[in-house]
Amino acid sequence: MRKLPFKERSLLFAPMEGVTDEPYRIAIDRAFPEWDYLCTDFLRVPTVGKFSNEKILSHYGHKVLANSQLRKKTGFQILTSYRAQTEDTVKKIEAINEITHLDLNLGCPSKKVNAHKGGAYLLSEMKELREIIQIIRKNYSKTFTVKIRIGYKNTDKFFDSLKLFEDEGVDAITIHGRTRDELYRGIANWDYIKKAVQSVSIPVIGNGDVWTLRDIDRMFTQVGCDSIMLGRGALKTPWLATLYNQYRDNYDELDDDFLLEERKKYLQNYFDELEREYKKVQTKQVNVLNRFKSFSRYLFDDFQNGDAVRSSFQRAESLDHFKDLLYGI
Repeated sequence: MRKLPFKERSLLFAPMEGVTDEPYRIAIDRAFPEWDYLCTDFLRVPTVGKFSNEKILSHYGHKVLANSQLRKKTGFQILTSYRAQTEDTVKKIEAINEITHLDLNLGCPSKKVNAHKGGAYLLSEMKELREIIQIIRKNYSKTFTVKIRIGYKNTDKFFDSLKLFEDEGVDAITIHGRTRDELYRGIANWDYIKKAVQSVSIPVIGNGDVWTLRDIDRMFTQVGCDSIMLGRGALKTPWLATLYNQYRDNYDELDDDFLLEERKKYLQNYFDELEREYKKVQTKQVNVLNRFKSFSRYLFDDFQNGDAVRSSFQRAESLDHFKDLLYGI
């Protein structure tokens, strides 16, 4: 088993399609460097044709590649299927010495992705899954991890998949506590993550319904996972790792009013850093504005009349209008 690129009990910012591109990751690391680890959104391996080296490098990010500190805390995620050009793509990633961690997305619940037999679908096909894992492990010598759900339509093959990953040399497993068919409904079932911790000898990273400091502490205590990955919780509170770093020993003393004031303060820093990065790659302010709106889905849930607040930001007519709303909350 290879050493993971982050320490035990780390907080990881999840790879998210349409979110964690290079500008976003750079902005997050500068605004809230307490996140222990970041990851690209998935690069979908083509079924027809092959990626150029430049395509792979651009997805990872040339600025990240040139920054040794940021490079050390950035993983590269792919999404593939049985008939895709997995071997060729992985060989090209392997040849880039600076990319030292490859993650395979086996948890995406997208209807389109699963219709093309990728993402969580592969958890229902053990033969195909094993062959893909073997191809990646054979052609990638550095840290290789997988991010999964607890099943596709059900959990019948959950423990089979865990054994498969362990037997085939996967270095760690991130587990979201829902099946693909559950999407994001209900409550994530942490019991399966706990059972995985007890069943395999490789590190298990917990994921699903971690929204607060209390949730972080509860998952570490109740589940016993090596580290925690946050997706929607990180989008709602991108500074959650910062709060955890500052208040992990006395979070019970933080009341809702204090956390709301912290939210107002950190929101401005968050969008300032995002604007700084996205203006470097976007020539039109409307494109930056649209990115800002896409990041606003969960940010205002804790405000009184949160839906109305969120709606006002979604209706912003310009970037300046959005920023005026931001500084007026």
